[in-house]
Amino acid sequence: MSFPPLSRRHLLQVTGAAAVTSAAAALVGSSAVEAAITQAYAFDLGQVRLTASRWLDNQNRTVSYLRFVDVDRMLYNFRANHRLSTNGAASNGGWDAPNFPFRTHMQGHFLTAWAQAWAVLGDTTCRDKATYMVAELAKCQTNNPAAGFSAGYLCGFPESDFDNLEAGRLSNGNVPYYVIHKTLAGLLDVWRLLGSTQARDVLLKLAGWVDTRTARLSSSQMQSVLNTEFGGMNAVLADIHLQTGDSRWLTTAQRFDHAAVFNPLASNSDQLNGLHANTQVPKWIGAPREYRATNTTRYRDIATNAWNIAVTGHTYVIGGNSQAEHFRPRNAIAGYLAKDTCEHCNTYNMLKLTHELITLYPERVDLVDFYERALLNHIIGAQNPADGHGHVTYFTPLNPGGRRGVGPAWGGGTWSTDYNSFWCCQGTGIEVNTSLANSIYFYNDTTLIVNMFFPSVLNWTQRGITVTQATTYPVSDTTTLTVTGTVSGTWTMRIRIPRWTSGATVSVNGVAQDIATTPDSYAVLTRSWSSGDTVTVRLPMRVTMWAANDNTNVSAAVYGPVVLAGNYGNTSLSSPPSLNVASVARTSSGSLAFSATANGSTVSLLPFYDAQNMNYTVYWNAPGQVGGPTPPTAPPTTATPTATASATPTVSPTVSPTATSSPPGSGQATAVYRITGSWSGGFQAEVTVTAGAAPIKGWTVSWSFPNGQTVNQLWNGTYTQSGANVSVSNVSYNGALAAGASTTFGFLGTSTGTNNPPTNLTCTTT
Repeated sequence: MSFPPLSRRHLLQVTGAAAVTSAAAALVGSSAVEAAITQAYAFDLGQVRLTASRWLDNQNRTVSYLRFVDVDRMLYNFRANHRLSTNGAASNGGWDAPNFPFRTHMQGHFLTAWAQAWAVLGDTTCRDKATYMVAELAKCQTNNPAAGFSAGYLCGFPESDFDNLEAGRLSNGNVPYYVIHKTLAGLLDVWRLLGSTQARDVLLKLAGWVDTRTARLSSSQMQSVLNTEFGGMNAVLADIHLQTGDSRWLTTAQRFDHAAVFNPLASNSDQLNGLHANTQVPKWIGAPREYRATNTTRYRDIATNAWNIAVTGHTYVIGGNSQAEHFRPRNAIAGYLAKDTCEHCNTYNMLKLTHELITLYPERVDLVDFYERALLNHIIGAQNPADGHGHVTYFTPLNPGGRRGVGPAWGGGTWSTDYNSFWCCQGTGIEVNTSLANSIYFYNDTTLIVNMFFPSVLNWTQRGITVTQATTYPVSDTTTLTVTGTVSGTWTMRIRIPRWTSGATVSVNGVAQDIATTPDSYAVLTRSWSSGDTVTVRLPMRVTMWAANDNTNVSAAVYGPVVLAGNYGNTSLSSPPSLNVASVARTSSGSLAFSATANGSTVSLLPFYDAQNMNYTVYWNAPGQVGGPTPPTAPPTTATPTATASATPTVSPTVSPTATSSPPGSGQATAVYRITGSWSGGFQAEVTVTAGAAPIKGWTVSWSFPNGQTVNQLWNGTYTQSGANVSVSNVSYNGALAAGASTTFGFLGTSTGTNNPPTNLTCTTT
């Protein structure tokens, strides 16, 4: 997240009046560098609120837990270590037990989540819990002389663990700087989001302890220390620099640049195989933060290369990565479909990295496509919807017959618990589910960027504009954005057109807009606005098969952005079932319910995020295309379509002749047929119907196939197939289309010959 610049009042709070001039100069310098680099800005957390939706449900469950948890229990290890009374509080279990090596990592997560709940919702209970914990941590820090600790130290285990770390003799399983990172990050968030000067004071004392501790080490000693997991120490210290303008914290941050990891990434070399995955990703997040602070492009390249390498070579279809917490060989996906895939922390941290990169490259649709895919298919479903406190699974299994609710190797269990788990993934779970709206909208000057399609309200207070987004996406393929407030004047709304769609449309107040809606781009809507203007965006969805990188005959079914899972109840599976791709059929227009044939039997498919309390499969024995089908283009309507048969689907974005309706229909319309995928024995295609100068009440499209092709299934559940056989297909729709508006439906088919487009294409209106 890009941090807002400090005001003069905050500078006085940070530095004191005597030093304000020099601090202000430093802050202006760092802010100028950051401003020159940043191409898009996220809105503050409090400016975007979710409305009724699955995302809001997740947030509500997490906030319920945050309001419930006993702060005194969370302070137990801090107080005991700093030689203060534990005030009769019970101790915790799991990864916060009094004898667990890296106890007190979780408390920083709580500070962040409480602060976010205050920022997003104005939740005073969460605010008060954060304020109370900070006050008690300050007491722990103050008691350091009596506890025998150095000034500024704040932790739940002895400072001697850092002595052992530096000497290379730490053997108790502790990861000391990992814990310090969480505490620093939590304190920073309480300072930024609650305006707590006490959090600022405790934060800077602890950061000062880190500086003093690391400044005395040689470069080689420091690099040795960095071989032990240290979270995102470079990221949080760079953040403190950006927040204060004090170069001391940037110098300290750069000591945590891990050469063994950064050097290969700087040269775009994938050396991730065998590395503990979540040890690496937080370091990557630090790189763009350091780039903002220094304008050193090497940091930008490290972050960009890390993202590209991880997403293209190490990521499962749901957006998660890692197996048994480790990166595997590049492109090794089908070979590692296991019970312990996709650690939750990894995906949360990849979202944070992606968020950073969006602000640097706001034109890159692939960044937001990934963000949506990972948030929707991994993060949302990692929370147990049956648990009022929103507990999470550590791993998300992707083995055939997998089932959510798998704890870590160290501690085990199924779902996290109130006081006896406190895994890292529980910590990232409470953070992500209190910041779900942080990447829906971005802005640059007067341009609004709409990146995701969640029910939400944006209060663009800087301009006096409110944007209300109403949608049931992804159940529906349509969203509306109503713009109210001081909206007069000409400005631009940029709307993401995902790679997976085709035939997208944008209309304003019911009038189709003549703007490009090319997949993998942004539709640019520039107009003179009036309060009450409503923008309607339609992103047609279809089922596509996403192949594993290492085996194009092992693939997942994906509907638009939604990964589908097969519901196998309590049945065990030993291998991916063989899916008849052409049989996949949506069975409801009001939900994402599908049916298909696999291993010769009928199976129900549903969104993977809803695959709870059941055995499921995500990957099938079925052909697909790595990364999903290439987005179709719009070639000239006079082109003669051809398609080449192949073992796996390949896209041939070709167009057949256009048919124009004729009276006595209610208005004229045109239909365009495109082949969007072709393989041996089957094909994908779509038909786009566009109303003419007058609205139409309904339409029918008919065609003949010359080569024994058969339409098996329509992809859009709002349409009905009125007839299909080996030679003729007919599709009708009774819904109205406004003048100039378009709609697209897609279908799967089988063939016994070459996949040619149809002949005798006709479109009639009713």
